[in-house]
Formats: sequence, C-alpha cells, structure tokens
Amino acid sequence: MRLNHLDLHVPDVGATRDFFVSAFGLTALETRGVDGLAILQDNAGLELVISRPAEKFGGADTVSVGRNTYHIGFILSSREAVDAQFERVRLAGGEMRQAPAAHRGGWLFYCYAPGKILVEVGWRP
Repeated sequence: MRLNHLDLHVPDVGATRDFFVSAFGLTALETRGVDGLAILQDNAGLELVISRPAEKFGGADTVSVGRNTYHIGFILSSREAVDAQFERVRLAGGEMRQAPAAHRGGWLFYCYAPGKILVEVGWRP
C-alpha cells in the first residue's frame, strides 16, 4: 500500500499552489475552477491537493480555526540539501520559524506555507 494523496484546506488555493511549486518544485497538474482546487505532484508520485474548506469535511482550515493541528514533511538526502531548501523557501517568501538546526537526531527546519500549513523539511542519517 502507498499513500496516494493529501488534501489540504486553505483560504487561498492559488497562493498555496504557487508557493509549493516555486519553493518545493512540485508540479501543478491541474487547477479546477477559479482556484477552486489544485492538484500538485512530487517526483515520487504523491499528489498534494489544495482546496478550499468544504462544509461536508468540517468547513475549516488552519487560518479560520487559528491553530495548527497537523504538519506535512519532506525528507531530503543530505544536510546540505536541507540548507539549500531553506534558502529556496526563504526566497519564495515562506514564513520561516527558524533556520535549519539539529533536532531529534537529524537536521531540519519548519516553515509555514500560505494557509498556515506547517511544513517540516529534514534529513536524518
């Protein structure tokens, strides 16, 4: 079994889509409606769906509830790759929590994507 997709609810689909494309190199496969739903894909085939909050799924996102209840993470092949990704995210306008540092036996940083999506980027030996 393999994880196929994640659907993240945000107030501004276009801004979040554009951030993940520019900061993380995801490919935008499709945008439905006027930024109603965007489907992105990473180089391993995982789809990241960015959509507006849907009432049938609770009707909320992290901005409207005012707190993060989850985060998503990317794993990279080296400490240097984490440092380079930090710069790419910073240049793309990511809201940085801190610079890369040693945590739980690895090297990582956290940032926020538009929509207050907490993103972890790390390397573990």
